[in-house]
Amino acid sequence: QVQLLESGGGSVQAGGSLTLSCVASGRTFSSYAMGWLRQAPGKERVFVSGISWSGGTATYADSVKGRFTVSRDNAKNTLYLQMNSLKPEDTAVYYCAGARGPFTTGGLDEYIHWGQGIQVTVSS
Repeated sequence: QVQLLESGGGSVQAGGSLTLSCVASGRTFSSYAMGWLRQAPGKERVFVSGISWSGGTATYADSVKGRFTVSRDNAKNTLYLQMNSLKPEDTAVYYCAGARGPFTTGGLDEYIHWGQGIQVTVSS
């Protein structure tokens, strides 16, 4: 049973920064891609960023490109999302997710393991 536990969320003013972390257990962490997805109130869950099994390939939604950086530490079974220059429209519940295979192209159907989600609120 894979477990994903997010931390690091909270409230920040526009222009500020937050770093999300996600610790994984229950499956060989270095064998699968990971991603961050988010869901704003009243909206569908959408892809934010993904990273391949080795960390060698990262992908981003256009809305966060240049502001967010995804990374992973396979020795620590941990995924990160560094979020800079935050905007009110980044307000959402952020989910850590594990993919079925070693790579991800951002499709939601690629993700089979999910964390509980963590709130990020950006005020103007």
